[in-house]
Amino acid sequence: MTERFTGSFTQQEPIPEQGIAAALDVLRHGRLHRYNTAPGETAETALLEQEFAAFTGARYALAVASGGYALGCALRALGVGPGDAVLTNAFTLAPVPGAIAAVGARPVYVGVTEALVIDLDDLAAKLDQARVLMLSHMRGHICDMDRLMALCDAAGVRVIEDCAHTMGASWNGTASGRHGILGCYSTQTYKHMNSGEGGLLVTDDAELAARAVMLSGSYMLYDRHLAAPPPETFAELKYLTPNVSGRMDNLRAAILRPQLAALPDQIARWNDRYRVVEQGLRDTPGLRLIDRPAAETYVGSSFQALVLDWPAPKVQALLARCAARGVELKWFGAAEPVAFTSRYDSWRYAPADPMPATDRILAAILDMRLPLTFSLDDCAQIARILRAEISAVHQQG
Repeated sequence: MTERFTGSFTQQEPIPEQGIAAALDVLRHGRLHRYNTAPGETAETALLEQEFAAFTGARYALAVASGGYALGCALRALGVGPGDAVLTNAFTLAPVPGAIAAVGARPVYVGVTEALVIDLDDLAAKLDQARVLMLSHMRGHICDMDRLMALCDAAGVRVIEDCAHTMGASWNGTASGRHGILGCYSTQTYKHMNSGEGGLLVTDDAELAARAVMLSGSYMLYDRHLAAPPPETFAELKYLTPNVSGRMDNLRAAILRPQLAALPDQIARWNDRYRVVEQGLRDTPGLRLIDRPAAETYVGSSFQALVLDWPAPKVQALLARCAARGVELKWFGAAEPVAFTSRYDSWRYAPADPMPATDRILAAILDMRLPLTFSLDDCAQIARILRAEISAVHQQG
């Protein structure tokens, strides 16, 4: 009898009981706004920032309304504005070019390799076109950060890391988000911590941190932050930095703090699931797996593989066959955007020249979530289904 998977690819685990209890406390006292505190009280949001700074090893951290807001805030803190060029990955998600366009800047896209990371040779050729790189660690794949930073430092290009998919990951022992001048993270439901929407920003640069705090809407309440620079850093900036409100509230922070404490254990669970799928798909005819470098400590919350040079109808047939057996694959090769799988030529507000080498990779990417609600047996079953269907379609020629 043909196997069919019956689980949900969008069902997350419940919020931890400790987070639910903390959220109820916030709801009962009603002080959801991060600066609305009782005498002697420290806001949940300020505590989250302090704990996240410690988790990443950053000097400063700021909690904001979304990962996309964190990206835009980072750009504004660096002074990026109308007409400026910003380098970024051609393989990324819409909030990245969206953040660039939202400050009036324009993306300059850099290609992707078969390892699903930014093409460092293409980056080297384009570094003279911008003074900022917004680097997306797309789908949790981290490039050679030592080489990337050497290239960018030599060219005077400052790096913002989009770590929406790499919270808790690292390269050569340095946490994702800590190589560049600013690191940005997401706590949207499908990321590594779940507050529905939310984001975090980290840096060691006091002036950038102060600008970000002012931009986020602190008014003159910046002294209520535990992970911000000292008050004297704000002396002039407070008069010069516009308020672009995007604060995180205490309710979301209360939900997130227990999740942050549990994140190392959660990462281990994700990686267990990832390795089961990887092992089940190894040596599947027609499929290319993504090798993970020894220097990369990853978080396997999603799985990607390539069906290189398959024609579009063949890929579409594979997607349909897998869907009929309960396995949801996303594809970055569709001519029209579907759900989150838009690509650089979909973002017509930020036009780009054709990138044939990148198009070949995008047309081959199969993408699949691995929520922690899946058991290891679930992951083994998913791999069996994928292996059978990929093999069948591949043999059809």
